[in-house]
Amino acid sequence: MTTLRAAQPSRLHGSGLMLAAIVLVALNLRLAITSVPPLLERIGEDLHLSRAWTGALTTLPVLCMGVFAPVAQRMAHRLGRERATAVAMAVLAVGTAVRWGGGHLVLLYLGTLLAGFGIAVGGTIAPGIVKEYFPEHVGLVTAAYMLAMMGGAAVASGVSVPLANALSSWPASLASWTLLALLGTALAWPVARRAAAHRTASGGSAEQRLPLPWRHPTAWLVAGFLALQSWQFYSELTWVPPFYQAHGWSATRAGLLLSVFSAMQVVSGVAGPVVAHRVHDRRPLLVASVVSVAGGLLGMLLAPEAAPWVWVALLGLGLGSGFALGLVLFADYSLTPAGSSRLSALAFLISYCLAAAGPVVVGALRDATGSFQLPFTILLVMLVPQAAAAMLLHPRRPRTP
Repeated sequence: MTTLRAAQPSRLHGSGLMLAAIVLVALNLRLAITSVPPLLERIGEDLHLSRAWTGALTTLPVLCMGVFAPVAQRMAHRLGRERATAVAMAVLAVGTAVRWGGGHLVLLYLGTLLAGFGIAVGGTIAPGIVKEYFPEHVGLVTAAYMLAMMGGAAVASGVSVPLANALSSWPASLASWTLLALLGTALAWPVARRAAAHRTASGGSAEQRLPLPWRHPTAWLVAGFLALQSWQFYSELTWVPPFYQAHGWSATRAGLLLSVFSAMQVVSGVAGPVVAHRVHDRRPLLVASVVSVAGGLLGMLLAPEAAPWVWVALLGLGLGSGFALGLVLFADYSLTPAGSSRLSALAFLISYCLAAAGPVVVGALRDATGSFQLPFTILLVMLVPQAAAAMLLHPRRPRTP
């Protein structure tokens, strides 16, 4: 009953306010990452960095999303989920602003680290907030969350190069997203204060602090699926533009290709949870997402110039639906909102720490072989265990506490 009373702030102060906060937070969770790949070649040339080091600019926030996931869960326990999210948005704004000095290597990576911390905390806590405030509409609210997050990612990747050209500075382009982070912070704080005030007034008690579900087989299965999905996503997000630049494409055109990649994630990221809301067994949807990625990779490997927009669209559709359905799994396989946060913390810790190596490994293999053929073939092979994990996620699996 305490959990049900804790969900009342959305009713007292309007579900619209909490939904707006969730959407605005989600909008900020990929901007600092997807704004980088179209500029990687320029950054590498200006700072004299290898492809492995430039790949680390997307690897670092992904690693943060894993390492700081348990920290996010502890912050949520001590501060409350809403207040911890507000803190995350503030740190993200600072990190994005620091990138203005990205011409200095230390500031570029420091800003990326701070932004990664904010993304990690906000992204880990969000599933618990959705389950608490919208327990009967998890799929639909997750769809709105994905629309904002992937829509922002698509815009950032598409306008990153034009912004750098207009401002005559790629650091200014990266730092321009500070404005949206500040807006997210400005909305998150009053929501946090209202939620805290209502819990105090209604006598809501703090939830029992439990350890992460390390020994729960379902938690490991969810984490395994997301680890393979995230390795695919961040590797392809980072290296699809350079892949086509190696085929003679301009940076601007390759950035537009990445926008299609992100736009298709918006489509499937919204459609996936909406369909999942009506389907009891998620496995067919999960497997379909893997098959879509396989089609895109095969096309890029065998005939990259034949239909590049189609190949990238298939990648985006598969990766967007795979991640969105992964977020739905946190609610599916947990008993409480706090349990959803613990499951997401464990899954993000494992999946993002492993996936963080993806862009660096692909970049290093590209440098070593002089071609993307080998690293992209490895990505294709990795889809086999991902499909196997999806098939094991049947609806009767036990839920985590």
